[in-house]
Formats: sequence, structure tokens, C-alpha cells
Amino acid sequence: MRLAFLGTPDAAVPSLEALVHAGHDVALVITRPDRRRGRGGELSPSPVKAAALALGLSVSHRLADLEEFDVERGVVVAYGAIIPEPLLRRVPMLNVHFSLLPRWRGAAPVQRALLAGDEETGVTIISLEPSLDTGPVHLERRIRIDEKTAHELTAELAVLGAGALLEVLGSPRLLEHPKVQVGDATYAEKLTKETYHLTPEMSASLALRTVRLGGAYLFVAATRVGVVSAHASNTALREGLVDLVEGNVLLGTREGALSLGDVRPAGSRTMSAPAWWSGRRADDGPLAWS
Repeated sequence: MRLAFLGTPDAAVPSLEALVHAGHDVALVITRPDRRRGRGGELSPSPVKAAALALGLSVSHRLADLEEFDVERGVVVAYGAIIPEPLLRRVPMLNVHFSLLPRWRGAAPVQRALLAGDEETGVTIISLEPSLDTGPVHLERRIRIDEKTAHELTAELAVLGAGALLEVLGSPRLLEHPKVQVGDATYAEKLTKETYHLTPEMSASLALRTVRLGGAYLFVAATRVGVVSAHASNTALREGLVDLVEGNVLLGTREGALSLGDVRPAGSRTMSAPAWWSGRRADDGPLAWS
């Protein structure tokens, strides 16, 4: 099938590669413009652009360029921008969405499913509509979340979505007869800086899920400390305190405590929590955290 592909991050790459390796004619890849990354501030291509160029595909940063190509369908995977309605009327598009729609429509479905404590998530292949993630469903595939991090979960969903996409494109029944979404819709709001901020008012389970997002942090004595890993602890500690208990650095939360694994103090490298604790103070006793 002659296709256009619209995508930007790493999670979209498996679908692009799967289409090419399956023999589909990807006439054009549209991705978000190059961005300045790293300390040097040099412009770097999106992961999808890098993959497309390696595959020898034509790449554009402009949706308008699709007007010059005669394609049967578009495939959208985490493109990062709204597709205008006139373009959708001209080019029917499939969307690989990383949730079990209609649950978690929006920008951060993987992270919101994890934060909410959902037991499972998955991918949904839908026909794209002008309204947000409301299109009819061609195929759904499910996986358990378990203790996966957001990065691990996204990578698994990316591969699952690529397989589901090929299944839909290879089946006239699935492609031509999608079904209306069924269930209660929820919206996956974008994550903010505060989403990653651990606070004593959280339960230990919510704090651990926040750590699994990647980028969690807290403050101890007004110093920001990144939390790279943690696990639940059976040892009791009063809410709002952090202390070294039997060789483990514990955080007391509203409901339970968690043991810090690796941390990244501001301006420093990643280290074990006990090493950070022993290096930052000489006397014993708990401190407040926020």
C-alpha cells in the first residue's frame, strides 16, 4: 500500500520500520522540525527523521507537502501536532494510540495509565478524526503494566503497535469495518514539572509510580534530589521524614514508606541513596523532606 507516515519520537520508529520491511511503499515521512539538543545546542533530527533517512525515504517537516503526493492512506504515530481537517478529508489516516481507547485520550496516555495504577494498557488502531482520539477502532491489543517504568512500557507498546498496524493494513475486514469506541472516556493531560515532584502527602504507592515515570524529584533541606529508583518498604517512618534505617534511606509518606535506590543530587552524578546520605551529613537523625 502507498502510504504517508507522520511521527516524531522513538516510539514511532518501530511502526515506520515495520511498514517498510513489510513491503509497503512509504512515499513520504512527515516529522516535527529538528530541535536543539544537548549542551552544544546543535540541531538534531527527530528519531523518526533519522530512521527515515537511514531507510532512504523522503522526509518533510511540512504537512502541506503531502498535497504533492498521491497516497492511499496516512499512518500517524505520536506525530505531536493536530492534523487539519481538510487534510484528513483528502487522506484517510490510521492512528496508533498507546492506550485502550476511550480511556486516556490525549498527550500522555502511557504515563497517565501508570500514575492511575491501571493494571493493564495497550494499543488501539483507530481512524483519525478531527476531534481528539475519538475515531472508530480497527484493532486493540492489551498488555499488563506490572512494575514497568514508563520508558519500558512505551517501548513495549511501540513494538505491539507496529504489529497491530500491520495486522490492520493486511486485513480488508479490519481496515474497512472499524467499530465505535465503547466505554467511559478519560483525558490524559500533559505532564508538568509538578507531576514529577514527590511530596509527603502522596501514598507510598503513588510515589513509587511517579518514580517509574522517570525524572521524579524531591527536596531535602531545600536541595533538590532526583530519585532514579525506589521500592516499597515495610519499615514505618513518620510522614515527611527521611532517615537512614538499617542501611536504607527511607521516605515517610502519608501511607507507608519507600526505600530510595539510586538518587541524583543537584549538580552531581547518580549514586546510591546510602552514599548520598552519608556524604551530605555527619550527624545521625531524620530530616524533613518535601
